[in-house]
Amino acid sequence: MNIPLAERLRPKTLNDYISQTHLVGKDGALFQQIKSGVIPSLILWGPPGIGKTTLANIIANESERPFFKLSAINSGVKDIREVIDKAKKSGGLFTAKNPILFIDEIHRFSKSQQDSLLEAVEKGWVTLIGATTENPSFEVIPALLSRCQVYILNSFSKEDLEALLKRAMAVDELLSKKKIKLKETEALLRLSGGDARKLLNIFELIVTSYNEDKITITNNAVLKQVQTNTARYDKTGEQHYDIISAFIKSIRGSDPNAAVYYLARMIEGGEDVKFIARRLLILASEDIGNANPTALVIANNTFQAVSVIGNPESRIILSQCATYLASSPKSNAAYEAIGMAQQLVKEKGDLSVPLSIRNAPTKLMKEIGYGENYKYSHNYDNNFVEQEFLPKEISNTKLYNPGNNARENAQRQFLKQLWKEKYGY
Repeated sequence: MNIPLAERLRPKTLNDYISQTHLVGKDGALFQQIKSGVIPSLILWGPPGIGKTTLANIIANESERPFFKLSAINSGVKDIREVIDKAKKSGGLFTAKNPILFIDEIHRFSKSQQDSLLEAVEKGWVTLIGATTENPSFEVIPALLSRCQVYILNSFSKEDLEALLKRAMAVDELLSKKKIKLKETEALLRLSGGDARKLLNIFELIVTSYNEDKITITNNAVLKQVQTNTARYDKTGEQHYDIISAFIKSIRGSDPNAAVYYLARMIEGGEDVKFIARRLLILASEDIGNANPTALVIANNTFQAVSVIGNPESRIILSQCATYLASSPKSNAAYEAIGMAQQLVKEKGDLSVPLSIRNAPTKLMKEIGYGENYKYSHNYDNNFVEQEFLPKEISNTKLYNPGNNARENAQRQFLKQLWKEKYGY
């Protein structure tokens, strides 16, 4: 049987679909829409191998709609128009259930290609379902995005992935005939990187490497077999995600040599330069932050520059940015601060803002104390006066802790001088 295990196991109904209960569970938005038969145009956003294509097929099957599919990698405006024409014709008997047009990797479509979808979506000739691993806010044009609902698919949990393996052993025509014992799963899960398709294909590779029907899966057996079959298990291109991970971690680890090597791997592999630049932009804030604020400026300028210039010259700009970021002092203090602040909001809820710093645009608000006793900082020496800004329930809570580097040590001293012992700087 030449069909890969991942394809053989592709679920056909919601009952067989694992994970994403926030969307397809009994209370999920998509579950309700499918059951009602009213399906909006939508964008499915999530990591690779998480079931976006499968979910689009299930939506079409369960809502009994014609299904048309395009891949943004090898489709142009002409292909889009031809499919839309076919969809319009097929919708003759489906006036209440217009055809579904599924576009895989919609983030790879140019503006003109996305523009060609607008009329069909606007007039209801098709229900568009786009799949993307990239943030649609950056990659989908506003006019199209405003006509679609965006649904986020979460990464698989360990339990989800193990459930997929057990399902494969139980229902697959070939694997169910073998006596497979899953003694250890850590290596399988680690190598898959949370990608269900990759997990199942590695699993099939391991199982088919044994001549006997009685098989015990251990971490050592998996690692040994995969190391000798790298080309086979990586043939669908999942190594792409390993390389971007190595690239980011090399910069975070201050190794410009490794960073530029992995950059070259991506460029030679035909990676989208904006994808690389966007990762650098995120890293400049997440991993460098206030240790060197200029890093964010350079990364943002890099993103703008490669967006205009394109290949092959973008490689020079990306190399400059990557080596600069790798050679920069590091701090994740700002990243940690917003994480702690968001957790605090979740735990404490909507706490009352102190009356003194509330906005008081009306007479009534002033009369009940809004803005009362607020001290305008610029009226005081050094443009500072101590007062309470946090809700009283979390007063004195320190969320921003500057890192141990020249710039942030100076920040710490500045804050310590202002706030004395209030925040413990």
